[in-house]
Amino acid sequence: MTASPRNIILLSADALRADHLSCYGYHRETSPVLDEFAEESIRFTNAYSASSHTREAVPALLTGEYPDVAINDSYRLATETIASHLSEAGFATGGFHSNPFVSRAYGFDQGFDEFDDDLHFGQHKLVALAQRALDKLRNRHYARAEEINERSLSWIDSLDSDEPFFLWNHYMDTHGPYEPPGEYATLYADKKLSGRDAQSLYQRAIDKPESITEEERQLLIDLYDAEIRYNDEYIGEFLKELRNRGLLEDSLLVVTADHGDAFGEHGYYEHPRYLHDEITHVPLLVREPGKTDRTVETPVSTLDIVSTFKQIAGQDIDSERVSLLDQFDGGRTVFLQARGEDEHSHIRRYALRTQEGSCFCERDRESGSVEFGECSNRSLREDLEAHVTERVQLESDGEEGDEDEVDEEIERRLSALGYKE
Repeated sequence: MTASPRNIILLSADALRADHLSCYGYHRETSPVLDEFAEESIRFTNAYSASSHTREAVPALLTGEYPDVAINDSYRLATETIASHLSEAGFATGGFHSNPFVSRAYGFDQGFDEFDDDLHFGQHKLVALAQRALDKLRNRHYARAEEINERSLSWIDSLDSDEPFFLWNHYMDTHGPYEPPGEYATLYADKKLSGRDAQSLYQRAIDKPESITEEERQLLIDLYDAEIRYNDEYIGEFLKELRNRGLLEDSLLVVTADHGDAFGEHGYYEHPRYLHDEITHVPLLVREPGKTDRTVETPVSTLDIVSTFKQIAGQDIDSERVSLLDQFDGGRTVFLQARGEDEHSHIRRYALRTQEGSCFCERDRESGSVEFGECSNRSLREDLEAHVTERVQLESDGEEGDEDEVDEEIERRLSALGYKE
């Protein structure tokens, strides 16, 4: 580590897969800002999310714990986030996003001094009703990157100049339905879809993936890539504003994603609860004060991000984790997990990644049986078997909790984002 950062900033993008960024070798120049940012950062080429979907990936990202510890059976936050740890260490803490699954309804405001989840339940009823009407009129499903930037920068400006802060911005633009705004709508696609048509195509890709033609698949990719380019521009705007305020060189800045998105590679679209590379291999760029330019091929996990922040704050790090600022090479095993959903809620999926290969398995909680899928070699299978045994021992013996009742506004947003029919 070159210099001790005063502030800690985490920028995460929803559903952003690593291999669609030009700094990760993609054939389109989707990320010119992040390409330049990567040249003065530590770039991790084999970074994996702890899970494949927001309800488990973001809790892991914010707590540094596997999902089976980070949340309970109803997906409510069950352990402390990094915001709580850093608040105790004297940091002002702010979080800005618009994903209903990690809103205050599920306890994710814990530890944050300022937490703007773009939802209005529990606030002034007239404001909430007006916001809902406006959102419906403009087919709005989430706050755009430009809005997240404005809100978070306003919070930064409200702090005392000598007050260290932790900021988490989570951008939803790369999450479906893919509706790139303005000129981005036809950046790669030949035609512009209406909001209704974009949402219909996205939902059909989820519900009936076999119905998607090759032309429609390419259209989905074109729109997704354009969303990446838009998001990249506004990450650039945010970085420029940090520079203008003299904050960039005082901050540790991490850019990553909660998970990726699939485009039919394994017979599905979006990010269902599997653990393939398309939905678990995420970008990870870490910029220190004073800049660093190096590439790390050793596998790392999004769980390691919290450890890195704890190191900055002088707090203890779990022995299984690493700080992303340390020099480390050689063998390392990264584990992933995902719960099944709906009629498969009794299924638990596990995977591991090393530089030598990968291994996958499924466990049925009802029967206790474990079925292994693709494994690169016997040694990796044994490592995964041991990990699954450890996770089973940690599981609660109680029955799964009932789903929490959620606000009407959350239900509407989830439906628009393809989460519910």
